[in-house]
Amino acid sequence: MRILGHKDIKNTLIYIDVEHEIFQSIDEDQFMTKVAHTPEEACKLKEVGFEKFDEFDGIHLYYKRK
Repeated sequence: MRILGHKDIKNTLIYIDVEHEIFQSIDEDQFMTKVAHTPEEACKLKEVGFEKFDEFDGIHLYYKRK
């Protein structure tokens, strides 16, 4: 409540309910993930609808909904 700047707890509860509904419906099985080691692999993944979500040690991680 304090972080969001709400004076009334009822307003904060709205955000808690929304967050619960959003994250309860997200299932890890709804996404496919792929790894790109080269720019060519990254381009191919982008062409078929994958989105980049992380990178470490030169490896790019991509995901898309199933």
